[in-house]
Amino acid sequence: MQDTNSQRMKHLDFILIDVACVELAFFIAYNIRFGNAFQDIQASYSMLNLFTILVHIAVAFFTECYTGILRRNRGQELRKVFVHNFIMFAVILLALFFAKMSTDYSRIVFFLFFWIDTVVMFVFRTVRKQMILSRNAERKSATQLLLVSTKRYAKEAVHNLKSEHFTGFRILGVAIIDADMQGQEIEGIPVVAGMKNLYEYAKDQIVDEVYLKCDSNEALIITNKFLTMGIKVHISIERFLSELPNPVIEQINDNTVVTTSLNMVTFKQKIIKRLMDIVGSIIGLVITGILFLIFAPIIYIQSPGPVFFKQNRVGKNGRVFKIYKFRSMYMDAEERKKELMAQNKMQGHMFKMDNDPRIIPIGHFIRKTSIDEFPQFWNVLKGDMSLVGTRPPTVDEYKEYDLHHLSRLAIKPGITGLWQVSGRSDITDFEEVVELDNEYIRNFSLSLDVKILLKTIGVVFKMKGSK
Repeated sequence: MQDTNSQRMKHLDFILIDVACVELAFFIAYNIRFGNAFQDIQASYSMLNLFTILVHIAVAFFTECYTGILRRNRGQELRKVFVHNFIMFAVILLALFFAKMSTDYSRIVFFLFFWIDTVVMFVFRTVRKQMILSRNAERKSATQLLLVSTKRYAKEAVHNLKSEHFTGFRILGVAIIDADMQGQEIEGIPVVAGMKNLYEYAKDQIVDEVYLKCDSNEALIITNKFLTMGIKVHISIERFLSELPNPVIEQINDNTVVTTSLNMVTFKQKIIKRLMDIVGSIIGLVITGILFLIFAPIIYIQSPGPVFFKQNRVGKNGRVFKIYKFRSMYMDAEERKKELMAQNKMQGHMFKMDNDPRIIPIGHFIRKTSIDEFPQFWNVLKGDMSLVGTRPPTVDEYKEYDLHHLSRLAIKPGITGLWQVSGRSDITDFEEVVELDNEYIRNFSLSLDVKILLKTIGVVFKMKGSK
């Protein structure tokens, strides 16, 4: 999952690069005005330099200037950099004015600083974007885009998507909905599906987003179908705007599209949620280490074998990863599961039974107290999972999913979630689980995550874990 982590952390790269650009521009401007800045810089300018960096970070954070950065062309990027620097300098000058310090600094330094920073920041952002997109072009974990179109618009759509390097997408293939062209290519991109097998193809492959360009009356139906699968859709037909959930106008190269998704998460929310995950996972791993010293010998004595249980699970949009738990069952548990399917008390694509004979003696305790879940903090730190999300299904469960079940995989899976704090041991209908997961996705907020985490702590202390 390292590639996924790199894709997710690209915005942090830009933030750090921009900070370096601010530093470089400041010292160049100071050096031009006063001479050798690297040997003797005035204390007042050192403080101004630090203040400028803080203002830059604040402006970047609150204006969300990095949202969609890989989708912007050079002209759009230059305008974004100019506006960012204009806001940053306006804040600095306003602060100095109210502090009655505006006359303490050289206007030449400010003038040079503004223009040098604008040029340097634009150049470095451009180079960094080119590096990321060149590297991601062949990556399995890149944002994979399926183009759905009619034969009439397909060539134009493919050409436009490929004409500008700064798309941030890897075009997975083209689906032609009004002609049988499967097996052919359009400007080097394979036609991978038609109307008959469109949704099955999206289920079998890793499709992160869909670009829909057509004038078909089926466009809205197609959009809603992909939404039930939890896949983000970009639509180039503006007339659907009023009928879609969470519509946002976006720019993909020279194409204006309407983007719709179950919920739109801002860049700021993503950063804060990831920071919460990192801090929470570090604390959780410390506790996991203590629990290992206590329970590892007991687990091994009762059932010789690995202390940790590893299993392939399905994460966001069908990505497979290995989940880690303290082993609470005998070594042959997976093989014996088939024999016990008749006793499954869940209605749908999950397995749960009372008095599971595969559980070792200490396993009942560590499952009831949710101690078995603690090694998943390693998954959270790696980025496979989040603290709060939806529970990841097994590969076998995923293969049995109906299309509308895929919506619960629209976000990163979590250690806990709305289902877990809503009486998970009492819920036996998988459709109810899907409903709760979709409720969380549609109503996502950082405050909701905090509430779920607090409720989870209460559930754990009351020993209402999985039985």
